[in-house]
Amino acid sequence: MARFRPYMPTAFVALLIFYFAYHAMTGDRGLLHGAMREETLASRVVELKTLRAEREDLETRVHLLSNDNLSRDLLEERARTVLGFADPRDYVIRTMR
Repeated sequence: MARFRPYMPTAFVALLIFYFAYHAMTGDRGLLHGAMREETLASRVVELKTLRAEREDLETRVHLLSNDNLSRDLLEERARTVLGFADPRDYVIRTMR
């Protein structure tokens, strides 16, 4: 054991370097997970575009239902949806659930 004592700090530093190198390659943010991060980013960008379009549509509908700029067509549509009524001129298609 006494003859290995001078090599202990070198072995410790080598193990420390190996530990950090291993986790730099295989960790959650490591170099080997770069492709997975790119795929996740691409799917999230598509989801963000969809949500922004949906939000824009909802903001337009809210603006049309505000007191300053009331759209009678949209108000009638919402009232019929909430109350469950239909105009006699409307075609009603029932869906099975």
